[in-house]
Amino acid sequence: MIRTIVLVVAGIAVLLGALWLLQGLGVVHLRPLLCFADCAPVQGPSVTWAVIGAVTLAVGGFGVLWSRKLIPK
Repeated sequence: MIRTIVLVVAGIAVLLGALWLLQGLGVVHLRPLLCFADCAPVQGPSVTWAVIGAVTLAVGGFGVLWSRKLIPK
């Protein structure tokens, strides 16, 4: 049961991490979807979002591998 929950959360993290990485690299350009404050779209490459995306992608990938029992406890 825990591994299934980790798989779902890690899968979402992989998708978000990939999106943030591509936005940070300037490959993908999207308008903000939900804004609660001063929201401005990312203009051009952003090192901050590329790093956040890469870290989220790596952590999510580790979670997927662990949940699929490819990494032992």
